[in-house]
Amino acid sequence: MKKTALALCMLLVLAKAGLAQKYFTKNGTVSFEAGTALEDIIATNKTAASVLDAATGQIEFAVLIKGFEFRRALMQEHFNENYMESSKYPKAVFKGKIVNLTPALFQKPGNYPVTVKGVLEIHGVKKEITTSGSLAISGTTVQALAKFPVTIADYKIAIPGIVSDKIAKTAMVSVNCNYAVLK
Repeated sequence: MKKTALALCMLLVLAKAGLAQKYFTKNGTVSFEAGTALEDIIATNKTAASVLDAATGQIEFAVLIKGFEFRRALMQEHFNENYMESSKYPKAVFKGKIVNLTPALFQKPGNYPVTVKGVLEIHGVKKEITTSGSLAISGTTVQALAKFPVTIADYKIAIPGIVSDKIAKTAMVSVNCNYAVLK
């Protein structure tokens, strides 16, 4: 009887540990579109780092501003030096939580809609945001997708009047992260 009870306790501990897994990527993709009819402005960063805690729903992202790549070098230079001041504000960070997450979700493959709430810090300014996204669970991997608007002025990013008709007031940010179990 004692062996059975001990085996059951060990099984419960291992099951709980399985639910408490953390997932990680250092190759997440974050891109944005901020163009208008006069100019296409699209940039992509494929080196976003992110951690997702399956037990708590906590999720964090960090992306180096200088890692955004544009199709034209001059756009990239202006983005880093004039608008984002990437030497002064080298990264953007999101810290939040998946608010509708159940840990059991990670035990069953499928696509699940999620709502994420947290604080996004860009250009030294922190702002609370809420957005929807999805998680695709497949074995020991998780793919997270989200798309949300970011109002440029909210983060005190100054756009000179001479180019204001070429840059949208709101950028559409897309996130695509493929996570693996953190070991």
